[in-house]
Amino acid sequence: MRSDNRLSRMLHALIHMDRMSGVATSELLAGMLNTNPVVVRRTMAGLRDQGLVRSEKGHGGGWVLARPLDGVTLLDIYRALGEPHLFAIGLSADNPDCLVEQAVNDSLGDALEQARAALLARLGQVTLGDLARQFEQRLRTCQGQLPGHLRGD
Repeated sequence: MRSDNRLSRMLHALIHMDRMSGVATSELLAGMLNTNPVVVRRTMAGLRDQGLVRSEKGHGGGWVLARPLDGVTLLDIYRALGEPHLFAIGLSADNPDCLVEQAVNDSLGDALEQARAALLARLGQVTLGDLARQFEQRLRTCQGQLPGHLRGD
């Protein structure tokens, strides 16, 4: 199963957007994320629908953050992305009448639900502001060793 990296990619883009003056076009974000502008627009539309970003139309238009970074949790972004699968591990449904399969699914299902709940709780505790401050700390620590776009050049 291919990993779904939309959450980490959007977190990346949103932190960059906060550091920009003005709007971020879909083309700019697509270049940053090495994807197609259509994919960016579709993904950002979900964030817009949840009130996390705004789109500004017309010449010079693009995307801007709609809320301060400290007012947006990773859980908010995860939900705006449609709550993608968290784990590649799943339950078997090949033989639903098999007592062994039932026992395995019960045990594995409980473990997966506990892991899911713990991960979602953690995502709800971390804000984009927390990530931005982590970035700023890393930037101060390794200033001069980073590429220009990360130093703000």
